[in-house]
Amino acid sequence: MSSSRNGFDLKHRSRALTEGPERAPARAYLKGIGYDDEALGKPIIGVASTWIETMPCNFHLRALAAKIKDGIRAAGGTPMEFNTVAISDGITMGTSGMKTSLVSREVIADSIELVSRGHLFDAVIALSGCDKTIPGTVMALARLDVPSVMFYGGSIAPGRFRGRDVTIIDVFEAVGAHAAGKMTDEELAEIESVASPGAGACGGQFTANTMAMAFEMMGISPMGPSAVPAQEPTKGEAAFEAGRLVMDVLRAGLRPRDLITRESLENAIAAVTASGGSTNGVLHLLAVATEMGVELDIDDFDRISERTPFICDLSPGGKYTAVDMYHAGGTAVLAKRLKDLGVLHVDAPTVVGKTVGQLADEAVETPGQKVVLPLDAEPLSATGGLAILRGNLAPDGAVVKLAGHHRRHHTGPARVFEGEEAAMDAVTHGRIQPGDVVVIRNEGPVGGPGMREMLAVTGAINGAGLGEQVALMTDGRFSGATHGFTVGHVAPEAARGGPIAAVHEGDEITIDVDNRRIDVALSDEEIAARVAAYDAPVSPDSTGVLAKYAALVSSASAGAVTRVDRAPTQV
Repeated sequence: MSSSRNGFDLKHRSRALTEGPERAPARAYLKGIGYDDEALGKPIIGVASTWIETMPCNFHLRALAAKIKDGIRAAGGTPMEFNTVAISDGITMGTSGMKTSLVSREVIADSIELVSRGHLFDAVIALSGCDKTIPGTVMALARLDVPSVMFYGGSIAPGRFRGRDVTIIDVFEAVGAHAAGKMTDEELAEIESVASPGAGACGGQFTANTMAMAFEMMGISPMGPSAVPAQEPTKGEAAFEAGRLVMDVLRAGLRPRDLITRESLENAIAAVTASGGSTNGVLHLLAVATEMGVELDIDDFDRISERTPFICDLSPGGKYTAVDMYHAGGTAVLAKRLKDLGVLHVDAPTVVGKTVGQLADEAVETPGQKVVLPLDAEPLSATGGLAILRGNLAPDGAVVKLAGHHRRHHTGPARVFEGEEAAMDAVTHGRIQPGDVVVIRNEGPVGGPGMREMLAVTGAINGAGLGEQVALMTDGRFSGATHGFTVGHVAPEAARGGPIAAVHEGDEITIDVDNRRIDVALSDEEIAARVAAYDAPVSPDSTGVLAKYAALVSSASAGAVTRVDRAPTQV
């Protein structure tokens, strides 16, 4: 059949590619690689994979893509698989390679958009794994606005180290413990050998699992099947059903514009804050909203976090992993809690044809699970896991992670570093003292360029036993695995004349969460004079993709998206 019951043309795009005498050359190419007339007469579905052999997060996606293609064929479609890039945050962390991570989000979105536009796919299903592949795929689907599904490759299982579960964050913190003389060479070698036991994305509520949960709650991913852990025996079956699902979405004529709305974005934000998720959720949801043309502001995150309690006991601030969350009942259990709290927009539609409120009602909660707290228990915090700060150091806003600690105020002397490497050297050589405020600048979208994550530094601080005594602020980002009193996304960044450029060694900085302030004890006049006199380090990335990114990227407070503002056409 070429049309659905509601009259939606299933080959609404691919007809222009495959039908008519003039399209004989195109058909000739496709027949030469195995597509026959029957296959070309069916809807053509793009299977956008982010498979790569450089990391566990996406290592298994080629096998899942094969299952998805089987599901598409079984449901009456013709799949065409293609690939895009992926960068491992965890592997590149602490090196210059980390500059490429956030940039890859834009390249992923661009490349999926290009292939899908070029080959006129009737629908697209995208497979994601590592952090930036998840929002990158959804940004592309938003741009394309064809019937779409995003399917997550799933989380890795935890490792076991000396009788306890561990994740990759334990290895980062082990580096700090080793530098402080608290862990032997043998112990460090042992934990690095067991912490990442196979394929799948990092196991805590780090950025990958945060964004996967957010997109389930938003409705662009199937709630439940998408989050089946990577190594569960049922993951292949879930992928097959996802292939069938994208055909259902096509027949329904359901587009991203029907799913990605102000209401569904607010549902996603609530999931991030209630689960103690990554601060990267701010960047990525702002970016998706921008691509979809939905009005969303950084202060919306603060408003939603204030009304949403923190109720998921997930690593890095809590006890449990994403695998535990799945076995507790998954995202649907959290959706049920949010519905009962009155903070869920229950009528928001989803790719499975039900509203998010209906999926919440259908949640199957594992008896005795301890991952998602019941509403009659005291929450981990009365408000969500992040807040937005402003002040004379961040007039355009900054993001502070509150999950995993109870500190809401810190005043201390600034320890100023021009880049992550200098700060890491200070931490690992014992030059950071209790009470200090570590300031890392020139790591923003432009200054980096690429806005590196600071997990190596924060992990080392915690491993050295300073996590409860030191604060850190940066115009860069943090990993979802970061915990401690950390303020990131400080905007404007130093490279764009932000007041973080005015901070000198020893200046008194105050971070006041209750009043949503981050300030340095300087007058406005002194800040302006220092910013005017500041010479930012010369970027070594003056050519190539990083230079292009720096020239086009917006502020972190707007999602760090690449945009071209075209001047009006002259007549």
